Amino acid sequence: MKALTTTTAASTGHPAYSQVLPCAAQSAGEARRLVLAACGAWGLDELAESGTLLVSELVGNAVRHTRCQLVRVEVARLGRDRVRISVTDRSAALPVRREPGDGATCGRGLLVLDALADRWGTDPLAYGKRVWVELVRQHPAP
Repeated sequence: MKALTTTTAASTGHPAYSQVLPCAAQSAGEARRLVLAACGAWGLDELAESGTLLVSELVGNAVRHTRCQLVRVEVARLGRDRVRISVTDRSAALPVRREPGDGATCGRGLLVLDALADRWGTDPLAYGKRVWVELVRQHPAP
């Protein structure tokens, strides 16, 4: 199990991609397109598949577990081979790890983050929280 940590991303000089979306299930598609655009622009296409799955999970969790009206999705390049994807909402409630039963159809979101992200965590904010994941290219570019 990966530790739930709080950090601040350092600026790399690369522009971040950010979009405010309705807190609704259909926003996951727009969030996936944002991740694809950012990874493509930075030449980090190999991170796009995991990134799109993770951002779908983050948006889905915000939709299911908060009463927010909007979410902010951001994709930031932290280094040559590292990307951070975050979803910010106005709920102060932090993610809670659950043990889903064998027949459960939900409750595996944080397990997905554990499996696919190199790191993930939360940043409590004065107006809500940010949940983020980081992906690292496994074979760095020369």
